[in-house]
Amino acid sequence: MDFARQLKASVDIVGIIGEDVRLTKIGKRYRGLCPFHTEKTPSFYVSPDTQFYKCFGCQAGGDVIKFVMEIRGLTFWEAVKLLADRHGIPLPKRTEQADEEARQREALYRMNEIALDLFRGQLRGPQGAAARAYLAERKVSSGTAEQFGIGLADRAGSLVAQRLVREGFTPEQLETSGLVIEREQGGFFDRFRGRLMFPIHNEVGKIVGFAGRALAKEDEPKYLNSPETALYKKQLLLYNLHRAREAARKQGRIILVEGYMDVIGLHAGGIHEVVASCGTALTHQQVKLMKRHADVIVVNFDPDTAGSNAAERSIVMMLEEKAHIRMLELDRDLDPDEYIQQFGSEVYLDLLNKAPTYYLWLADRARKKFDTRTAEGRTQAMQFLLPAVQKIPDRIERAGVADDISSFLGVERGLVLEQFKRAATDRREKTMRVEPAALPAADVMLLKAMVLAPDLRAELVPAIGQLGLAERPRVGTIFQAIAGVYRSNPHFVYTDVEERLEENGRALLHQMFLADEDHEADNLEAVRANALNCLRKMESDREQARMADLRQRVKEAQRVGDMNLALKLMSEIDDSKRSGGRTGA
Repeated sequence: MDFARQLKASVDIVGIIGEDVRLTKIGKRYRGLCPFHTEKTPSFYVSPDTQFYKCFGCQAGGDVIKFVMEIRGLTFWEAVKLLADRHGIPLPKRTEQADEEARQREALYRMNEIALDLFRGQLRGPQGAAARAYLAERKVSSGTAEQFGIGLADRAGSLVAQRLVREGFTPEQLETSGLVIEREQGGFFDRFRGRLMFPIHNEVGKIVGFAGRALAKEDEPKYLNSPETALYKKQLLLYNLHRAREAARKQGRIILVEGYMDVIGLHAGGIHEVVASCGTALTHQQVKLMKRHADVIVVNFDPDTAGSNAAERSIVMMLEEKAHIRMLELDRDLDPDEYIQQFGSEVYLDLLNKAPTYYLWLADRARKKFDTRTAEGRTQAMQFLLPAVQKIPDRIERAGVADDISSFLGVERGLVLEQFKRAATDRREKTMRVEPAALPAADVMLLKAMVLAPDLRAELVPAIGQLGLAERPRVGTIFQAIAGVYRSNPHFVYTDVEERLEENGRALLHQMFLADEDHEADNLEAVRANALNCLRKMESDREQARMADLRQRVKEAQRVGDMNLALKLMSEIDDSKRSGGRTGA
């Protein structure tokens, strides 16, 4: 057994996927909303028996290694190493020879760790006095600074570059790190100079980049982020998600703020389900990241004009991803970090728990923007609200929103509904789910037993050739694949069969093992018993067909007067009876 096979057999695929997808048990399988595309009706299945996942909407599927690769954006080697480390499974020496891409990514991770160590050392040293004073002014304790890895970039701009060169990294690796910039005359200097440094982690907690906040007024821009690298894709990242995900799942919500200091301030105040985008406007991918961990997204942007405008844009995008949105706007023009410093966590939590739904917040914005005392102003307000309300997929919910908005704006409900109807489009969700094809029960039982009951394979697999199962309509290719993989490895697993099939065969296999919700078929003993009964029935049917053919041939021989052939065939029938032939002979 190779290491990848051993690893997949040793980890719990349901537990791993359950960290990112809320799964509901259906018999022995689990079902949830697919993390790889937006859907309202669950079409994502996980089977512990086959150690396989499959979405019947977007067709994503694979084993636990494939899931970790896709959900975390890792290479095969990185996913294997992550799973092995988490489960205390030692890596064999031969797998240490990772491919070139994995080696390059590992070099980037090491360079980021070295840079972080240097930044933290600078903050602790005498040159960090002004930065420490700034943090103290922002009420960031030394313990919190340590927890979040806050550091200081050397103002001279050579500390990181010189250290990385001494560590032996190649010029090509330095150039792709995002930490240094090449001089025209040769050599490198630090990208970040004299800035307060915030490490940015991926979802599993590895440093992929940095954000540097200017401490001197003359330094622009205020925030400088790492450039895009093989590790740092800012549109796919959320600051603090690796810390926030567990709390978000427990609380059923995730708080989206604008700044790194807002995240740190709330976290230090005991509110841990908080994230921020990494110096970019919110993206669909970031919304999907949040939705994987919580049903409700609470938007708590800064109360200034820029923050409110960003919140408006984010609402439409979140609704497109079917998110449940609440809006938390703090008074006194305070951002989240400032508010919790002045009023404390309990006051903030009380406001958080009472945060209104997004459309009331939007309606309040509309009332401030437009004069709703006039017919023209009311029309403008409704037109302002339409793009967001149109994104609501549920008709009943839209009707409820219409009631709330008509009351809030002082507009007749009929007028609001008329506006909505006029601009409405067909919102019926187009399901891509492939319903399981109706297959003969005997075929399904035999296939399931061959895959799930290894001890029966010696008896069942030979029947593929003896009974002509490889020729059966639709499922013949699956029987053929099982026969082939059995010859090379009697201890095969589900994925070995799946890999041998073309697209149509894989689709049928997935339907039988993952989408079939016949709970009786989840009982392995029932599968075994039914499969043996099916085998006996097929053998009996084959024997009956053979005897019927012999009798027909006897009649034909008698009709043409070939008595020798008739006697020979009748003898064959008698021999079959004496040897315990099948019923009906």
